[in-house]
Amino acid sequence: MSQSLEKYIRVIPDFPKPGVLFRDVTTLFKDDVALRQTLCLLEAHTVEKEVEVVVGIEARGFILGGALAARIGAGFVPARKLGKLPAKTAKAEYTLEYGTSALEIHADAFSLGQRVLITDDLLATGGTARAAIQLVEQLGARVVGLSFIVELEELGGRKQLHGYDVHSLVKF
Repeated sequence: MSQSLEKYIRVIPDFPKPGVLFRDVTTLFKDDVALRQTLCLLEAHTVEKEVEVVVGIEARGFILGGALAARIGAGFVPARKLGKLPAKTAKAEYTLEYGTSALEIHADAFSLGQRVLITDDLLATGGTARAAIQLVEQLGARVVGLSFIVELEELGGRKQLHGYDVHSLVKF
């Protein structure tokens, strides 16, 4: 299944900086069949998790998260870069494979104990996903899984998410 999706993922060398091999899923998103297949596979991973809210990590995680939430009958919460949300927020800083950044989620995004699935296009070092987990848990919700289209295995991100149910569709 993953090999059929792999052909839709464009590889761009030296982006966003020299030495980085960027896996671009926008080429997968623009193909209706590939996008539906991706959402179907991600949805299958939510069965029996009783997901109440999907958190999508900026920016491509918004595309996945909103669509997936609609498919499974869950709410959607964006995890945004610093300074992009208008109301009171919680913040977590993290390290990327090519720098540092921070994520924010609205402080009133979850009810206590709500079951949350975190999604993004790509799992690399795990820093962004780990920050999202920190925010969800800090705000009193429960992470029941993490879903990604692409996993860059050599960067070891899955190890940063030890103890959580991590699912990826294509591994490089």
